Amino acid sequence: MGSVPGPPPRAGPVPGPALVYDGECGFCTASARRLAAAWRSTPARAVAWQELGDDGLARLGLTIADVQDAAWWVDESGHLSRGYAAVARSLVAAGGWRAWMGRALLVPPVSWGAAVTYRAVARRRHRLPGGTPACRV
Repeated sequence: MGSVPGPPPRAGPVPGPALVYDGECGFCTASARRLAAAWRSTPARAVAWQELGDDGLARLGLTIADVQDAAWWVDESGHLSRGYAAVARSLVAAGGWRAWMGRALLVPPVSWGAAVTYRAVARRRHRLPGGTPACRV
């Protein structure tokens, strides 16, 4: 879980940095928008995986199964981070106190708790505010 090596830098549909999330899930969309609102000094953007389609996902080295299961962070070099690490790197991109929080989430033992919490929230996102049946993982 966490970071995985991504494809080499390339001209793709989402020049990094970007948070790729499930645009059919109201909870995911609201969370991604909240994170994106904090990115004042970075070119990062949030993009629903549905906007990318199969080809766009393939260029990033992702599949539909990957993005239905978790959010993904794509950095400037194409390196991918999954789940809690994607959220953490999104916070780092925001700068300020959020960056401190994001860095803390990436370091054990905090990262262990973050991974468990992310999986629990992802599994139950259809029950959270804004969640819909489309949110079931």
